[in-house]
Amino acid sequence: MSKGQLQMTIYSTLVGVIGFAGLIYILVTQPAYLHATRDGVPYFSPPVVNPEGGKPLKLESLARHYKGQD
Repeated sequence: MSKGQLQMTIYSTLVGVIGFAGLIYILVTQPAYLHATRDGVPYFSPPVVNPEGGKPLKLESLARHYKGQD
């Protein structure tokens, strides 16, 4: 094995280990920013019913509307 192949093997292994460790860290600790948007709306929340027309609304758009951003 040449010097270049050895360096590339070490580099590839190191990148793989760091990537795998990062994935395990995210799955184990589950940071708070992965649970909700910056508006505080949980990800994968069901739509809410508009009382005026009965149409479903995304909870994210409803939160932005009440914050005055929409």
